[in-house]
Amino acid sequence: MKKLALLLLVFAFVLSCERRLSIIQGDSLPKVFPLSTAENIKTKYTDSGYLKSVLSSSKMMNYSNQPFPFYEFPEGINLTLLDKDKDSSKVFSNTAKIYNDTDIIDLRGNVVLITADSDSLFTEQLYYDQKREWLFTDFLVKFRTKNYITNGNGFDANQNFTNAQVLEVSGRIKIRD
Repeated sequence: MKKLALLLLVFAFVLSCERRLSIIQGDSLPKVFPLSTAENIKTKYTDSGYLKSVLSSSKMMNYSNQPFPFYEFPEGINLTLLDKDKDSSKVFSNTAKIYNDTDIIDLRGNVVLITADSDSLFTEQLYYDQKREWLFTDFLVKFRTKNYITNGNGFDANQNFTNAQVLEVSGRIKIRD
């Protein structure tokens, strides 16, 4: 009888361990699948009748079926931001996500931003708030203007870059003509 009880206890322990291993490996986690997928897309964002941005990508995955809905661009994007004077800035990244509820675009991987004045920003991550027309990050950045290259940890700017600043500046180099 003791042997049977010990055998049942060992058997229950082994089953319990297998279930925990399955959970840890993610076998029992719900799978997330896109509602739809589109290729070679170009989408325009307008506000009050004004064109604010144009986004192009070779692939878009729609996850609007999730509790916090979003669109994913796993193969990168080309984003054009237009200000009130119709000046445009360009943003490129390896991947991006647009969150429906917040209108925030999360750009990741080799993010390059080129302003209408030919200033440029290089970073690994950048957020763009479409409603507030604001760009920001807390990642390492390199911001190049006509006169300076500024390195830092973070960046904030309005869409037309009249209020752009590198945060936690770690170095600044004056560019000679």
